[in-house]
Order: sequence, then structure tokens, then C-alpha cells
Amino acid sequence: MLVRKSQMFGNKIGIVGGGPGGLMTAYLLQKMADRTVEITLFDATDRLGGKILTPAFTKRAARYEAGAAEFYDYTPVDEDPLKELVTELGMSINPMGGSSVIINNRVIANLDDIQDQLGLPARRALEEFDDRARGTMSPRVFYESDLTDNSRPTDTNLRFNNELQSIAEDSARRFVECLIHSDLATEPEQTSVSYGLQNYLMNHPAYMKLYSIEGGNQQLPEELARRTRMQNRMLHTVTEICKTEDSRLRITALHDGILQSEDFDIVVVALPNDALPSVNYSDTRLSEAMTQHHLQYNHPAHYLRMTLLFDEPFWRGQMLDSYCMLENFHGCCLYDESSREPESKHGVMGWLLAGRDAEELSELSDTELIEKALDSLPEFCGDGRQHFLEGRVHRWIGAVNALPGGIVPQPPDRRHQPEPVDHSHLFVVGDYLFDSTLNGVLDSATYVSNWIASLFAEDDKALPNLL
Repeated sequence: MLVRKSQMFGNKIGIVGGGPGGLMTAYLLQKMADRTVEITLFDATDRLGGKILTPAFTKRAARYEAGAAEFYDYTPVDEDPLKELVTELGMSINPMGGSSVIINNRVIANLDDIQDQLGLPARRALEEFDDRARGTMSPRVFYESDLTDNSRPTDTNLRFNNELQSIAEDSARRFVECLIHSDLATEPEQTSVSYGLQNYLMNHPAYMKLYSIEGGNQQLPEELARRTRMQNRMLHTVTEICKTEDSRLRITALHDGILQSEDFDIVVVALPNDALPSVNYSDTRLSEAMTQHHLQYNHPAHYLRMTLLFDEPFWRGQMLDSYCMLENFHGCCLYDESSREPESKHGVMGWLLAGRDAEELSELSDTELIEKALDSLPEFCGDGRQHFLEGRVHRWIGAVNALPGGIVPQPPDRRHQPEPVDHSHLFVVGDYLFDSTLNGVLDSATYVSNWIASLFAEDDKALPNLL
């Protein structure tokens, strides 16, 4: 008697989370699997895309990035899977750049500016720090750092603030802190030396470049969803995951006040780390494993975005790049959002606050935050208030990781399979496992999709033995 493949290793897959991780996993599984997979995706909200969000203002048909504003381009070092995916999906990219830091209302764009405005000692101190940073981490090491398979503790006593203290000149240290604060999304004492150096070195073109998607970054999740055959269970809040008597995995979700359960052969949990405890893992072993998994990566970092619409881009001629760093709020990124649409006559400027400032100021009202953004405009912008039309605020508190990979980095298998003994068909996907970027979440989704595809392949090889 012929034994059907579905009797051995089923093809019904449940994915919890409709952000980039869940969508990438679904899309890649459909490509990699040697069989047709039945994918059901659960999301508690009414939209797909998670931290990728490109809304528009009311008073003008002007788009802006409310979440992930840019993608990292690693092609200066090697291949870039995310950029390849964007191209594969038929989207065009806009290169982004920014080399300026605004301190004391003065634009600092290069070493000569540092010497002119901060002094020769500051220039020398910064050059020494830069040489030391590049000597510590080459572009190749930078490129490969996220998938390092080791269990060395990330210097717990040598956090990045200790590294910054090695910059003897105060103004040079302040410059570096301002330069990287919005990339870290946390304070230097809350992250490691290696992660701090990565976020400093990403400003060097030899290490990476930046780009966005022409027409809005939200096109990425939309296109992934459009090209993937799956059932989308929107407004379904997953409340429990447990193992059934026949060794499958049951997902229970709340929808319209009614609990609904469905069994799957494989489950991928693609939730942000801070959302993992919202699910009840009813098996004791799985519950303990997921608790430990959450604690391993529980180093929350924060973002706060204020985006303002103006009747014209009055800063043009002063701000020449896609963004610059502003010393306000202990270092924030100031985006010329309207540079994404050069033909537009309106102006859109975005403030990305990070870390402690983002967390504390998020308690203020939208109106109060918009006022703070207007107050922080550099003097060379003149009276920006006279051009102001509309403002939006988006809070991403705890949405990213201050210490990706955790204090003691785990091997990739362990990162993605919290409980391998009794729940070997439950996987996790997330940017917090790597580098808190969209590139990192694709790495994670690719790792798990390859793993599941290999399980299908092993299943097929075993089939003749059961005939």
C-alpha cells in the first residue's frame, strides 16, 4: 500500500504575525518547499506589514515613512539578499544618504568641518576612534557578524559607553553619540561594544549604503502578500499554542469575541519579542522554553516618529541629503521625507527619536510632540511654523532590540527553535535574533524556511522505505 506524503510530514503551516517576518517566511516557504504548502497567517490587526508603514497626510496627498524608513545595502561587501528580494518583486529603489551632523546650529559634514567648528583636538580624537573602530571590525566581519555561531558572552561589563569614554575630547565624543543615537535606539550603556561599533561603522560607505523603495516602503509587504498563496486571518489575536495528542500544534485565536482553534503540522511564531509573552504556551516544557527565549532577547529599545507636512520644502539649499543627524533629543535623525518624491511641491520632514528620549516623550500628546519638533528646527530653517500644515506621531516603544542576539549569543538553530525536544516543529522568526533591521528579519525568515524545506526533503527521501 502506498503511504501518502501527508501522512508522514504534513504541509499545513500556521504563521503567527503578519509583519515582515511572517510575510517573508510565507513567501520563501512557497518558493523553497518541494510540495504545495497550505499557509494560514494570523495577525491581531487589520493590516499586514507590521513596522513597515507608509501612510499619507490628509491635507496633501503626501506619503511618508512612519516605521522602517530605510533598508541597508550590503553590496559594498558582498551579496545583499534583501536588495535582491526587492528587485525580484519588481520594485525600484531610491538611494539615500546623509553625512551631516548639526551641533549648535552648525552643519558638520566632514573632518574639515570638525576641525573648523570643534577644533583640531576634536578632529584628532575622532580620527583615532575611527581608526580603532575600523581596525576592530573589518567590512567582512561586519557583514558576517549576525550569523556567527558561538556562545561567547557579549562584553557584559564593557558596554558601548566604556568604548565611547576612550574618546578623550568631549566635543568629539558628543559628535559620535549624536551620530549613532537614532541607529542604536538605546543608550550606549544599554548595548554592547560590538553592536555600538556596528552602528558607528555603518556610516562608512565601505561597510554599507542605504536606500528606500520608490513609491513607499509599504510596497514590500504588500507585494509579498500579493504573491503568496495563503489564508490571512486578520483581527485574529492568537491566545494559545499547544501540542495535540497526535503531535500537531494547535493555534487558538480570538476573533469577534469568539475563540477559534486550528491544528497545524508546523507553526512559525513571527512576533516581536515583546509580544511573545502575550501568547499562552500551555505545555510546561514549551512554556518554560518560550519564557527563556523571551528573556534572552528582552532588551527593549524605543523609537518615536514625528512627521510634519509643510506647504513647501523651505530647508532646501541648507539640507542637501536625505537625512541628517540633529543634536536635539540627545541625537535624533532628521529626514527630508519629501526627497523621496523630488517632483512634489510640498515639504515633509520627519524626526526619529530614540532610546530614553523616545520612551519618555511618548507619554506626551501628539500636539505637544509636534510643538517640540517645530522648536527643534535648526536656525538656518528660519521660521518653519509659518509653513506648517499637519503633523503625525507614531510610537514604536519597545519595538526593537537594544542588544540583538542577547548577552550570550546562541547558535542559529537554538535561536530559531526554542524547544527542540517535544516541539521541534515550532520555530520563531524575528529581527531581534540578529540586528534589529529588515535585513536581519529576512536572514531569520530565510534560515527557518530553509530548515522547513529540508525537513520536507528528508521526508521525501524516507518515503520509499515505507512503501
